[in-house]
Amino acid sequence: MVAAVTCGCAATGGVDEGRAPGAPTGVSAQAGSATSVHVMWNAVAADGEVSAYEVYRDGRKAGEAPGSAHMLDVVRLAPSTAYVFTVRARDAEGRLGPRSREARATTAAAALADGAAPTTPGRVTGRAAGNRAVQLSWSAATDDRRVVSYDVYQGGTKIHSVGGGQTATVVTGLRPHTRYAFTVRARDAAGNLSPAGPPVRLTTAAGADAGRGTAPADFRAAARLADGAYQLDLSWTPPQVDGVVTEYQVELDGRVATSLVWGGAPPRGRATYSFYGGREAGVGHRVRLRARLPDGTWGAFSAPRSVTTGGRG
Repeated sequence: MVAAVTCGCAATGGVDEGRAPGAPTGVSAQAGSATSVHVMWNAVAADGEVSAYEVYRDGRKAGEAPGSAHMLDVVRLAPSTAYVFTVRARDAEGRLGPRSREARATTAAAALADGAAPTTPGRVTGRAAGNRAVQLSWSAATDDRRVVSYDVYQGGTKIHSVGGGQTATVVTGLRPHTRYAFTVRARDAAGNLSPAGPPVRLTTAAGADAGRGTAPADFRAAARLADGAYQLDLSWTPPQVDGVVTEYQVELDGRVATSLVWGGAPPRGRATYSFYGGREAGVGHRVRLRARLPDGTWGAFSAPRSVTTGGRG
């Protein structure tokens, strides 16, 4: 994990001619069938607009998605085969950023002469999670062999996919105060898709609040004396969103104190971080944090916590 301390300093020097985008983070790969894999990644911040993402399979380009997307289905694969995927961002000037870390997936076994689609996922429900996200859940579909994945559609467009053992997800990257219709379809190893059930219609909240559903959960803070100075120890559970959270922002006493970026695999379970809290005892602080979501937007802040150096957090 890398901690980048923000300073609000003004840039100086010569004219910035622009740099290539950074490497996408949070890349994941999930088998969609015996011949397809669903690849997802987090949005990349760049000097200019990211115009496209290039997806590579075993080192060779397998396809690309527009800069507004952060998912792609890689198709025409071999059954029961392991693949390695990476992603690169390309800006409007054609500059390619570095490759992401590798994500691995193995396609499902071939299903010979399987013409039967899974049943329709039942009881699709949802709720708005603030102004830019919704939480969806459904009951499991059945198949004569096995449900390999579930595809989530916004209107008639596929926007997300999860494994066959998962029956809930959070969809991010939505617009505030907007009505959406979502459906879910089940897919088996042969690529047979179930019918879509009735859509669940949800309206995102108005305003600037990203929603409690995108906030880190069970946030705790405590002060600890170490080597003559106080450390503020934080711990939390990452929000459950449709991708991997790799970056957090910590706010101390109403001002941004630091940004945390995981360079390796970010924690899926409880996360922890400590930072300097000064040498003086009896100083009270109010601290909270928020996550950068896979679509590049900030989620909601956690519930604030009060902590006093030399006292109980």
